[in-house]
Amino acid sequence: MAPRFFIKTFGCQMNEHDSEKMAGVLLSCGFERAESEKEAEVIILNTCAVREKPVNKVYSELGRFKKTDKIVGVCGCVAQKEKKRLMERMPHVKFVIGPRNIYKIGEAVSKAFEGKKSLFVEQNGRCPITDLSYPVSRNNPYRAYITIMEGCDNFCSYCIVPFVRGREVSRPSRDILEEARRLADEGYREITLLGQNVNSYGKGLEEKIDFAKLLEKLHEIDGIEWIRFITSHPKDFSERLIEAVTTLPKVCEYIHLPAQSGSDRILELMNRKYTRQKYLEIIEKIKGAGKYFAFTSDFIVGFPTETEEDFEMTLDLIKEVEYEGVFAFVYNPREFTKACSWEDDIPLQVKKERLKRLLEVQDEITQKMSKSYIGRVVDVLFEDFDEENGELLGRTRTFKMVKVKGDKSHLGNIVKIKITDAKMYELRGEMAGR
Repeated sequence: MAPRFFIKTFGCQMNEHDSEKMAGVLLSCGFERAESEKEAEVIILNTCAVREKPVNKVYSELGRFKKTDKIVGVCGCVAQKEKKRLMERMPHVKFVIGPRNIYKIGEAVSKAFEGKKSLFVEQNGRCPITDLSYPVSRNNPYRAYITIMEGCDNFCSYCIVPFVRGREVSRPSRDILEEARRLADEGYREITLLGQNVNSYGKGLEEKIDFAKLLEKLHEIDGIEWIRFITSHPKDFSERLIEAVTTLPKVCEYIHLPAQSGSDRILELMNRKYTRQKYLEIIEKIKGAGKYFAFTSDFIVGFPTETEEDFEMTLDLIKEVEYEGVFAFVYNPREFTKACSWEDDIPLQVKKERLKRLLEVQDEITQKMSKSYIGRVVDVLFEDFDEENGELLGRTRTFKMVKVKGDKSHLGNIVKIKITDAKMYELRGEMAGR
């Protein structure tokens, strides 16, 4: 039997898709996928370093494997951040691979079976973002990720991403379009475009193209019916992009637009390069397009020097926008970043109390926004089936989870559903017309 691998993924959609790519490479090299760590001869941790907690979790996970006879490797952002230091701290780790070198995974695993260690953490622009010559082992048969750019040039004062994912590199549109056509031919209905800042797509390419133009080109591909994207930076959300998002029928009415703070003073310290007013203007223009849009966001509480007044401005922003959901975290210093050299002057207890208040405000709004779906007829792409309860599971164009009694014949189809009940993060409904 061929050696079996198990990939455990931490962090964002970029990491999820990198894991799909690595699985594709390993399968093409003759390895087999294991259903669990226990069944695997090779265990790969694909990691996130955006916050301190997931980094500590990775080291905790690695500690469990100190006495194992399995091959253990680390990929992703922690691998890029720690580099050789990771191997020195955890000698049983056989390979360390940064995000720009995921296609070296087959070579690294093969060397590990020969008793050799590998360190692949180069960050030059020649490393392929996506290599179409390799298969991708995707986790969903109807919804697929497509990487359109990698890295970030913004250097927000709190953010480690430019140091672990590298500087911005956009992928040629011809490769993106070719991947989308292949997905359409394979029966995929929905694509999600990935990048640390998709709004800056096109920078550095010989062809004259921006993100709005890319959306227009993808919109023309038959078979692809829904288009999503993540993540957007407010400073690059242009008028052209607003027009594309609000007028192209295949682009879903879901926007993840990280605000991070509602205070202009804190935004300036964060080096976000937009104001609260500029952010709200983007929201207002999209909301004024005549279609219902769902917004989600990211927030950091307890950033250095954040006052109660600054925090109240964040709460006011949340109430004004009425997000369907947010990801919020207490600030913690990250190595290499500008803010790491500043005094972390907000007591942890204050940070936790502010986070609790923020989440309480957002929970009320999320509940309210979910209840607003009751009675509406929405399109749902069904992607899974709960055998035990006889329920179809899918998502709306606004990315709300929906459960409906039905059968597997609807899997992969976009069906009109009348919403009859709503929990905070889940809608229930019935086939429209019943």
